Amino acid sequence: MYRTCLLKCLKPARNHLPSSSASSSFSTSMMSLFKHKNAKRIEGLDKNVWVEFTKLAAEPGVVNLGQGFPDLPPPYYVREALATAAAGDNFMLNQYTRSFGHPPLVKALADLYGHVCGRSIDPYKDIVVTVGGYGSLSHSILGLVDEGDEVIIIQPFFDCYEPMVKMAGGIPVFISLKPMQERVVGDVGDSGDWVLDQDELASKFNCRTKAIIINTPNNPLGKIFKKEELQVMADLCIQHDVLCISDEVYEWLVFSGHKHVKIATLPGMWERTITIGSAGKAFSVTGWKLGWSVGPEHLIKHLQTVQQNTVYTCCTAIQEAIAQGIRKERGRLKEQDCYFTLLAHELEAKRDRMGKLLLAAGMKPVIPEGGYFMIADISTKDVDLTKMEGDEPYDNKFVKWMIKNKQLAAIPVTSFISDQAKSLYEKYVRFCFIKQDSTLDSAEAILKNWK
Repeated sequence: MYRTCLLKCLKPARNHLPSSSASSSFSTSMMSLFKHKNAKRIEGLDKNVWVEFTKLAAEPGVVNLGQGFPDLPPPYYVREALATAAAGDNFMLNQYTRSFGHPPLVKALADLYGHVCGRSIDPYKDIVVTVGGYGSLSHSILGLVDEGDEVIIIQPFFDCYEPMVKMAGGIPVFISLKPMQERVVGDVGDSGDWVLDQDELASKFNCRTKAIIINTPNNPLGKIFKKEELQVMADLCIQHDVLCISDEVYEWLVFSGHKHVKIATLPGMWERTITIGSAGKAFSVTGWKLGWSVGPEHLIKHLQTVQQNTVYTCCTAIQEAIAQGIRKERGRLKEQDCYFTLLAHELEAKRDRMGKLLLAAGMKPVIPEGGYFMIADISTKDVDLTKMEGDEPYDNKFVKWMIKNKQLAAIPVTSFISDQAKSLYEKYVRFCFIKQDSTLDSAEAILKNWK
């Protein structure tokens, strides 16, 4: 019946075929005949920073310090474990595994996080394994946020938080981390000096608030929230009966003099917190797209419901390989040859090098406490971009100009900022430093020759 109706709609058009010059307007008018358009829940969410800037960074000769992936080799033993899982004698590792997580993996995660959190964690009830940290975020928001619920988002924030909340029918409520200007010394900032105003934070909580999303270490800033800062958030969550979604995918990438504290370990917070982790960040295998959520059964069960009715399960062989990797690192967690420790040490040296390069090039780096990103104030470069077309924030135009004219790619920080606050952050861009020395050498050559 629908086909007949469609043909009736198209019939008049066949008698008046358009000329080639009118093909564009014809296509537009034809599209208007179709009733099947996007669902309202995704209205206005089609733009994505990664699609646009990844395409630009892929141009020949461009040094890519934009998208956050390592160009370092992952540890050999997880690669070998994956190869064995896929091609070894146990051919059943090529078939579906348990929907909520491969048994060897959830057991390894329960042991690791039980040790870190100082509590018993049920591998089958307190954990769900997902398609990357993205999947964990999506499951948490879809499973726990209802239409009209307010969700507090601390900015800068990873760019998917806002659209995920909106797709669930929730209302994003933003609060900004801001630098304490009096702490800036010698044109070098410290991510730890970016703080929340406690009175402003308290004002964001009300009877409509369902959750707060925190990210520590923060992407793109590299800030690690101190225990005292987390305690303020925890007290407000408990006071207002609010959930906490804690994105901790960079949890192992902590630099000297700093400590990562899980908000779920604070009194009264385990019962209301979803903690998100990532195999991609832990083992430098971002393309494997494997993450997990850890929390109390009464919350995790709702994420499991989303899982079983969407992706259902994750790749068995990859889960098997990560399970072996986690067991190996759990056994040497406090030793110097632990991969988590070694990677953090390696990245700290790369961080220091990146900071010096950016400073020498006339930018003002903000030194991160963790993670593998560094933002820098580009306002001192004073690049005139008034002739560039488009109504975009300055940092968007700057990065496009830099890719075209300097062959160096970064990501504009306003990509991690709400529309209302973009003007406050458009003088910053983000650089990724989890790169081989040869990649950083190429970036150094560009920055040293910057006129």
